Amino acid sequence: MVDPGKQITHWRSGAEEDWAVAEDLIGLGRVRHGLFFAHLALEKAFKAHICRMTSDLPPRVHQLLRLADRVDLPLTDEQRVFIARFDRHHLEGRYPESLLVTLSVDAARQELQAAKEVLVWLIRQL
Repeated sequence: MVDPGKQITHWRSGAEEDWAVAEDLIGLGRVRHGLFFAHLALEKAFKAHICRMTSDLPPRVHQLLRLADRVDLPLTDEQRVFIARFDRHHLEGRYPESLLVTLSVDAARQELQAAKEVLVWLIRQL
């Protein structure tokens, strides 16, 4: 049997740890890897919400919008558009041959800031 409290803590702390790595990597100019870890942080935050809702393990998927559709959170249209667009960073991090966009460090910092707003909002909802 799954312990929902432990699962939520696991996913939440994983999200926070991955976020710190994302910030460090962007600070070092490692844009692709930094944004991949930012995506991973959002993914884990959504998975914490799925555990909270279902008292079960989250699905083994990585697409943020698919995860978002499984939770009972009132996402704004703006958040949904951002989440759908931000998914490209999971593809580029996992499959570098499918590079969709090359961002400057400054553009990556802007992406990171937008992702941080979503992450903070998600964590506050837990």
